[in-house]
Amino acid sequence: MTLLDRRAALIAAAGLAALPSLSTAQITAADEVIDLWPGPPPGGTGARIVRKIDDQSKDPAKPDRWLTGIDRPILVVRRPARPNGAAMLVVPGGGYGFLSYDNEGTSQAAWLNARGITAFILLYRLPGEGWNQREDVPLQDAQRAMRIIRAKAVQFGVSKDRIGVLGFSAGGHLAGSIATRHGEKVYDPVDAADREAARPDLAALIYPVVSLDAPFTHDGSRDKLLGEGADVQARRNRSVELRVDAATPPLFLVHASDDGLVPPANSIALFQAMEAAKRPVALHIFEDGGHGFGVRLPKEMQAAVWPELLTTFAAKHGLIPA
Repeated sequence: MTLLDRRAALIAAAGLAALPSLSTAQITAADEVIDLWPGPPPGGTGARIVRKIDDQSKDPAKPDRWLTGIDRPILVVRRPARPNGAAMLVVPGGGYGFLSYDNEGTSQAAWLNARGITAFILLYRLPGEGWNQREDVPLQDAQRAMRIIRAKAVQFGVSKDRIGVLGFSAGGHLAGSIATRHGEKVYDPVDAADREAARPDLAALIYPVVSLDAPFTHDGSRDKLLGEGADVQARRNRSVELRVDAATPPLFLVHASDDGLVPPANSIALFQAMEAAKRPVALHIFEDGGHGFGVRLPKEMQAAVWPELLTTFAAKHGLIPA
């Protein structure tokens, strides 16, 4: 069984919360970490949530860590050697049941840093781990993260009007949600940072979950976010393609036609919604790549070029210098 097959099987399974624990510590002691909330995050129920890290890799030099037990949502900051003022909030996927920290977090920060972009990896709370308003918990963290980046823009060396979001799979759903629901109140303000806008200046969604109501939805992500048996209105309220409006930022979409987990119809539906709203959008559907490919694809696979295409898109829309 390949790594991608294992990922697909685990996302579809019900027992993700029981991943074996290798460490309950911070990612590494050297990481620059920013707490999202000045105290306990909203929606606490008193449930005991313990950080767990499960490394899928057999090569210590190339970890592939999956995280659960996010009681303390944070930003892990990765700074480039030569910053150009742009920032990207990086949102790992994992079916809303775990976070693919390396494949869709640290490896993304590396190529962003190489292009002068400061990366902020979002370790957001997982809705099924014991929170009130579970369906809003990831978006609370994403909105708060965007506001903190803007509030501390000078400290981070970034421009407040050049902050994008890059999300993968269920993280793509969260990135699409903040792109379309940035102005929606999902938590009470806690400090001055909450006066900042949560709208990203650009959103890139890679093999994203988009609809939670259409026949092509990813059932596992939907049920992890909303709980099983969610009604039609709840599913539609959180279907990204139904929330596009005139304030939606430029969107960059990537999918592979052989994605056996999250059908490309998700990206197509969002592309069509953006076109109908006359908003800037680019869609790339590659012949091969599967699901969960991150940036670790062999160069001969077509989907391997997506970071270069995103770089061009980001330059066109002013996120990075041309």
